[in-house]
Amino acid sequence: MRATHRAAAPRRSCSHPATNARSSPDNWPFSARSGQGCATLEGVAVQTDKKTSHPVAWWAQFAEMSERFDGAYVVEGIGDLLASKVTAPLLRQEVRNAVDVVVRYLNRPASEELTERAEAARVRLATTLQRIEERSSGNISIAEAGAVSLALNGDYPGAAALAEPWVGTDTLAQLFVTALRLERFDIPMALRLIKGGREPFEAIRSGHLIGRYSWWPSWLLRVVTERALAGTLDESTIEALDKCAYAALSPAQSHLARKLLSGDSGLIDTAAQRLEQIGEADASERLREGDLSTVALAARLMGLQ
Repeated sequence: MRATHRAAAPRRSCSHPATNARSSPDNWPFSARSGQGCATLEGVAVQTDKKTSHPVAWWAQFAEMSERFDGAYVVEGIGDLLASKVTAPLLRQEVRNAVDVVVRYLNRPASEELTERAEAARVRLATTLQRIEERSSGNISIAEAGAVSLALNGDYPGAAALAEPWVGTDTLAQLFVTALRLERFDIPMALRLIKGGREPFEAIRSGHLIGRYSWWPSWLLRVVTERALAGTLDESTIEALDKCAYAALSPAQSHLARKLLSGDSGLIDTAAQRLEQIGEADASERLREGDLSTVALAARLMGLQ
């Protein structure tokens, strides 16, 4: 459901103070609020899409999950996605120039020359947008350029929240997930979980856990994927499943292990009895209580019957 809103005058109530965002000119007309693209522009139509927008805090989760978050990659990506949507040719070129300069600075932050050029580009674009906003008669939209400006100033969550209705959640999520720069990380799984409605922190955590164990046998990867999609994957579960991977189970034992992991009550009772018979009363009790660390032992013993 899309709605067009026309703000009567610049307002500050919609501002989002990003922790690493740079300052903007007084009466800066762009911000993001409550997950909706919210540009407070005098006489400028702004498109929002409540159905697809997420809160700024939702987008902030991505950078919080990685110390190596690649801001340059995000700035360049948002610039590529939105610059073409800026209708005014001169403004579009200024947006692209600013993105190019800031990306080069973010890749070489120690350069004094690039630091000065990046700051000048940020201020120049912000000032241009404010001047257009003040003189606009309502027939031009500068909100897309405003979203890029937020990214240039380090407010990546705010830029994403504002851009989401135009670009789409999936495209931006892929951009942010790739920017995490995590090692042994299952990007497709994280994106699949996000698309399925999981919070970013949960999807990223699961993608990182699964990525560390990509060498597991296919049957075990299917189990861990099912648990990730169900939202029941955590470190203790991974540790228990890792024991199954190291147990080098036969195909028949792997089949038994998967049924035990799925919670087959009849098989769990049979396996518990088998453990008791060989003097593993403690393991039997833990298996009945749902301790996954006993699954590998139970599957191996049952497979030897």
